[in-house]
Amino acid sequence: MLAPKILVIPGSLRSGSHNGRLAALAAKELALAEAEVTRISLADYPLPLFDAEMTAEVGPPQHAVQLRHMLEAHQGVFMTSPEYSASVTPLVKNTIDWLSRARGQPIYAAFKNRVFGIGAASSGPGGGVRALLALRQILELGCGALVIPEQIAVGNATEAFDDMGNLKDESTATALKTMARRLVELARALA
Repeated sequence: MLAPKILVIPGSLRSGSHNGRLAALAAKELALAEAEVTRISLADYPLPLFDAEMTAEVGPPQHAVQLRHMLEAHQGVFMTSPEYSASVTPLVKNTIDWLSRARGQPIYAAFKNRVFGIGAASSGPGGGVRALLALRQILELGCGALVIPEQIAVGNATEAFDDMGNLKDESTATALKTMARRLVELARALA
């Protein structure tokens, strides 16, 4: 049985970000669930603000093309987003906007035939749940993506991780493992 390929995208550029830590832990859990994991940093793919006119005239930026090819090479994606003003970060939204369009392909084609898992970590008690609601809406309703119902929200993230990067709360750790197994299971069906 082929190992499904899962792309892990932390939706924060901040050094030591809670969402970066969550993405790293998710990558570990996905690998333990027998996925082939690729974890990236969006800092390596800087993108201008999305501009439909620029795309029509000169095409998408090279980093957008590289990210799109990477997305298309994976059966599954795990994405985190901090919560900004009860929604996703501008970084996450802009990245999705660029990935959703490419010359010569139907709009949102990169989001089809792959499965998404989502997570958020926040220093507040809500754990970024409002960001997860917005991210789910963007991916499912906006892009037509399949997003699994299991999601991970880590509240009080400043104290949520131990020195080894693991979650201290057992129920949150179990939820992450459950999400990872489900994402791998559905991505395997697409492999």
